[in-house]
Amino acid sequence: MSYPDQAPARRPAAVTLAAAVLGLMALAAGAYAVAALLALGGTVDRLRSAAAATGARPDEVDGVVTLLRVTTILSAVLTVLVGLLLIGLAAGLLAGRRGARVATWVVAGVGLLCGCGALAALVGQRAGPLRTGEQTTAELLGLLGDAYPSWWIPLNGALSVGQSLGYLVVAVLLALPAASGWFGRTRPTPAPTPPPYGPYPPLQAPPPSR
Repeated sequence: MSYPDQAPARRPAAVTLAAAVLGLMALAAGAYAVAALLALGGTVDRLRSAAAATGARPDEVDGVVTLLRVTTILSAVLTVLVGLLLIGLAAGLLAGRRGARVATWVVAGVGLLCGCGALAALVGQRAGPLRTGEQTTAELLGLLGDAYPSWWIPLNGALSVGQSLGYLVVAVLLALPAASGWFGRTRPTPAPTPPPYGPYPPLQAPPPSR
């Protein structure tokens, strides 16, 4: 029996490529989280050394260091969770789930906005110092740019650009007609299995007469 409304079982290349891009982005997210945690110790040491030349009190330096550690750890945890979400979406796309396609579009839109916002914040941070209510705190926060490793700022910029482009590519791939046919296909419903003895219960022999 043929099913005219059923799409071919072969997965389109656009869907496979979209899932591969999501997997690559998840891998990059995990690597970024690990790199951030590994760079934290050296950044704190360089920040304390630079703060020694200022008039900051020890408690003020400790406060900025605590803020740096908390934000770095929370950012790493959030990045790992996003990576796991991308892996789940990629698996749903490969399986042909319509909900995964819609959820990927939503995540791609949010991720595109976050990537552009992170890039704008990075440019603004390098363009001028951060202004806060207290001059000492602002001075300490201004030292963070030099406390990070030399590869940290370029890495963040490259990841922001790559994140935006990756989400844009995934959204476009999932909007192609081939992808629409893959997610819009219908699966045949298997026919019910008839009972082994037909619609009626089997006849039983009468009990022996005594």
